[in-house]
Amino acid sequence: MISKAEAKELINDLFEEEALVIGGLVAVHEMDDDLVWRLVKNLDVIRGKVLRRLEDKAPVDGEASPPRRPNLKPHPAIEDFLLSLRRA
Repeated sequence: MISKAEAKELINDLFEEEALVIGGLVAVHEMDDDLVWRLVKNLDVIRGKVLRRLEDKAPVDGEASPPRRPNLKPHPAIEDFLLSLRRA
C-alpha cells in the first residue's frame, strides 16, 4: 500500500498531466477563454476534493462546490472515458 504522501504526489502528477493535455488542445484549437478558465477551475476543485478525501478532512468553510448545472448528456468521449475507468 502506498503512503498518503505518495498518493498525494500521484494525484498532483495526474492533474498536472491533464492540465498539459488541455493546454495542448488550447494551443492547437481555438477555444473560448472563459471555457478554459472554467474547466481549469473545476479541475482544481475536483483535485481539492480528492486531496481532502485522502486526508479525511471536511471541506474548509467558504470553499464551496461550484453550483450544479442542469443534467446534460455528456459528450461521447467523456462517456467512453468514464466507462473505461469503471471497467478498470
